[in-house]
Amino acid sequence: MNPAFSESIIEQAALDWLKAIGWETLFGPDIAPGMLAAERDHYEQVVLERRLRQALQRLNQQVSTDALEEAFRRLTRPEFPSVARNNHAFHKMLLEGIPVEIQREGGSYGHVPIRVVDFDNPDRNDFLAVNQFTVVEGQIERRPDVVLFVNGLPVGVIELKNAADENATIWTAFNQLQTYKMQIPSLFTFNEALVISDGIEARIGT
Repeated sequence: MNPAFSESIIEQAALDWLKAIGWETLFGPDIAPGMLAAERDHYEQVVLERRLRQALQRLNQQVSTDALEEAFRRLTRPEFPSVARNNHAFHKMLLEGIPVEIQREGGSYGHVPIRVVDFDNPDRNDFLAVNQFTVVEGQIERRPDVVLFVNGLPVGVIELKNAADENATIWTAFNQLQTYKMQIPSLFTFNEALVISDGIEARIGT
């Protein structure tokens, strides 16, 4: 194996590319629970709640605090036992907004869609890439190479392998993602893109 072309080099290259196109990049252990810059309270959390709350408020300024809190609850508490069904439900909310009942000025009630992402003005969203993001679920600990957060939601997971290692192909990375889906399924409720790469070849799916 060529040490000049290691998995860590590929990981750093991915982070550098993301940073170049405007993503903030952070090292997972630096924002882990208990750290001064912690972004979550415990390792079971896969949503960066502060960033999500800020985004909901920023993108829905005419909506009451109670309505935003209801949107936050519906977004972060999956209602189905199946990861696939929860993922489909999340995808619908991501694209169409979260329908929340509000009281109009005249006293009547109606539903308004709470926006999760501003697709028309990307700069209003929060883009964060975190490498070595530890997730614990059911006493199993896993650490995907790079997790991509948009407005605090983990919408992308990147798994990398070393092209110089004949035993570590992109399909090894694919199999690793399948293991993650079984062992830390909460991370994949919010997934929109799965990426595997060895620095030479790459594939993307959902």
